[in-house]
Amino acid sequence: MVDGYAATLEAADPYCLDPGEAAALLAGHPWKRFAVLGDSVASGVGDPVPGYVEQAWCDRIRSELAEQQPDLCYLNLGVRELRAAEIREQQLAAAVRFAPDLVLISAGGNDALRRSYQPDAVDAELGAMITALQEAGADVITVGMFDVSYAPSFPEPVKHQVGERMRMLSARTAALSARLGAIHVNCTGHPAERDPASYSADGVHGNLRSHGICAALTIRRLGLHLTRPTP
Repeated sequence: MVDGYAATLEAADPYCLDPGEAAALLAGHPWKRFAVLGDSVASGVGDPVPGYVEQAWCDRIRSELAEQQPDLCYLNLGVRELRAAEIREQQLAAAVRFAPDLVLISAGGNDALRRSYQPDAVDAELGAMITALQEAGADVITVGMFDVSYAPSFPEPVKHQVGERMRMLSARTAALSARLGAIHVNCTGHPAERDPASYSADGVHGNLRSHGICAALTIRRLGLHLTRPTP
């Protein structure tokens, strides 16, 4: 937790972490090597917001994990605009070589934004990454992202179609994670996704308040996993 966090606007935000909450949830966690694979969501694209911690959400997770494991090693391979197949092709081998014990994968969003989205193919790419990383000894986190059809950049005629695809991706990722025993974090349907003030100036990516919310959701899910491990 950053110094002075209790006095920030973020600490008073009901959707973000309370002071001391992450330390309590992650106390005694076993993870020492944390890797992130994915697209712009993983890499941390997002505008600063006054009063909110200036760290992207995966960096926030890393910071909170490191509070409990000071020797934690961190590798973020995220690159914006990649589709699921490209993430597997370009990042999976490097992630396995890193020998992580905890991995977060954010993939499929750039597929679902397009009319060419093929749900079965994206599931296969995600499944291949999850399985390979589990076989390498890692706990794997998957993510149901904000439904960005609510973002200001999407014109009304396409909002409905984009929303349907984003929600389908989220539901299928959750089901795939359940089948494979991954740790799923569901951000889809969160009230903040409907708020235009949650987005960066590009009108597509969440700003750092959104990052703080997603970090809180992930840390709370990890805390639940520590008390009730995913089968």
